[in-house]
Amino acid sequence: MSDTSSTPDTRTPAQIEADIRRRRETLAETLDEIGVRVHPKTIVGDARAKVVSSVDHSLGRAYVGVNRVVGDVKGQFVTDEGAPRLERIVPVALVVVGLVGLLAVGSRRRRR
Repeated sequence: MSDTSSTPDTRTPAQIEADIRRRRETLAETLDEIGVRVHPKTIVGDARAKVVSSVDHSLGRAYVGVNRVVGDVKGQFVTDEGAPRLERIVPVALVVVGLVGLLAVGSRRRRR
């Protein structure tokens, strides 16, 4: 914009019209962009994208955490070479069999 208070406008009418046309086109583009940004479908799409991104991030972190725990548990029962560690597997298996046996005996007593 020119400052009309101190210097006279030296542009030709054609230059002024061209300037007005450019500003009108710029304003139209800006209004179109604002219209797209505030359109309900755009707002819903942006919100959906944020939720999906957040869920993907959370699931990714959960997967990494579970994978780490599984790896740690596996490391307790398998050597680095992949061989089973019987000194750890046998006691755990005996505890599991004992618990299953106790549950079976307890359920039989309840039926009678």
